[in-house]
Amino acid sequence: MVIEGEHDGGCHCGAVRYHAKVPASATVRRCNCSICAMKGVLMIDVPLENLRVTRGEDVIALYTFNTHQAKHHFCPKCGIHVFHQTRSDPDKYGLNAATIDGISPYDFAEVPVFDGVNHPGDTGVSRYAGTMRFDTASPD
Repeated sequence: MVIEGEHDGGCHCGAVRYHAKVPASATVRRCNCSICAMKGVLMIDVPLENLRVTRGEDVIALYTFNTHQAKHHFCPKCGIHVFHQTRSDPDKYGLNAATIDGISPYDFAEVPVFDGVNHPGDTGVSRYAGTMRFDTASPD
């Protein structure tokens, strides 16, 4: 799937909206760290300067934990995680693909899973834990 280009997106209730420029080099991934595993978010990484909040900057909430390096931004009205500043690459936001207008996480047949449990900031090694696959075939 081609995701390069300019996209608008936002949370479920519409209180938070953004405009993002997704470069051709954008990484698409999931992560197995505690918060990402619970959220189940498919992330599309974009440089910080490529994301502009167009509505709701005054309402968007922030959550941090553990090292407090990753900055998780979500809508406090509907609870949807919109994007986060990544710990592994703090010059980028990980956009929640499900919040991008016209894009679904199910548009991606295979997505690598970043090993956030063994984060490179803790281990010095950046690696992937596996691959998640979406098969449109009906279960038997």
